[in-house]
Amino acid sequence: MTSSIFEPALLGPHQLKNRIVMNPMTRSRADVDAVPTPIMATYYGQRDTAGMIITEGIAPSPNGRGYARIPGLWNDTQVAAWKPVTAAAKAKGAVVFAQLMHTGRVSHPSNMPAGAKIVAPSAIALAGQMYTDADGMQDYPVPQEMTEADIQQAKAEIVTAAKNAIAAGFDGVELHSANGYLLEQFLSPDTNKRTDGWGGSVAKRSRFLLEVAQEVVAAIGGDKVGIRISPYGTASGMAAYAEVDETYLALMAALDKIGLVYVHLVDHAAMGNPAIPADFRAKLRAAWPRTFIVGGSLDAASAQAAVDAGAADLVGFGRAFLANPDLVARMQTGAELNAPDFATFYTPGEKGYTDYPTLG
Repeated sequence: MTSSIFEPALLGPHQLKNRIVMNPMTRSRADVDAVPTPIMATYYGQRDTAGMIITEGIAPSPNGRGYARIPGLWNDTQVAAWKPVTAAAKAKGAVVFAQLMHTGRVSHPSNMPAGAKIVAPSAIALAGQMYTDADGMQDYPVPQEMTEADIQQAKAEIVTAAKNAIAAGFDGVELHSANGYLLEQFLSPDTNKRTDGWGGSVAKRSRFLLEVAQEVVAAIGGDKVGIRISPYGTASGMAAYAEVDETYLALMAALDKIGLVYVHLVDHAAMGNPAIPADFRAKLRAAWPRTFIVGGSLDAASAQAAVDAGAADLVGFGRAFLANPDLVARMQTGAELNAPDFATFYTPGEKGYTDYPTLG
């Protein structure tokens, strides 16, 4: 054993009390105006024994709010409502990052504020349907292909949301470039068919993500910025492509120069997605000089094995944390874990959110 997952670790300048990360998980408990609700403070406060908490995806703008009842960070009311949430989450010393999630084409007008528009690198609709509170399941619309002005606006919105996150008490932000959302939509040749300066080659498809990262780092500092990636993932219409390895290895080198504090690799193979090839995972790890977080259906033993092997510095848990507010204690003692209630993952209210039992 190299270092126990229950022992302290460093994340840039941040001292973590353990190597255990609460992964970002959409829970849809904000109000209709994307304002965090008081039960969100209870939820995150219950889970503050994690070394690090990464919040659910937070919309940086009206255009970026794809799902029903996800929170935002684009106005003063939202910032004020986040402050008691961050205070509760940090009460026992957890480091807390806000995940900034612009959903791009993964959206529907019924889930967005009036006047918002669905934007994406190219006007290619996602196949299938998404849930809306107002109209139930609805087909994904064809997004508007982003103009140069739209691209500059989206970058500025993410920068503003990052500044707002710090004002709300967060220790930093995670740029969500996974699971088929806007940043990843620019990376993939399947969703980015542009032939201008924002598409057509690996370098041009990577430009939007890298400029976002550079501008956010300039605004709040690299020690407060991480990124989540999911190469080979299939969420929201994504698929592997011929240049996927080249794309992400080039990103590692560029993001290193920009100075991000961590890379968060998500592998959903246990949920039926294609596995990230082992040799490619090793190359990603070797290419990143700072904190490397790995998540995806881990348990205590596999998480420890990842740290022992040098495959991860920090280890992330999602559904296990959702159902077990005291996950760290349960893993330390070998106690049985509560099973997650899938029916209440995205429903309003406390049921399946703040009512999971704890030990003793």
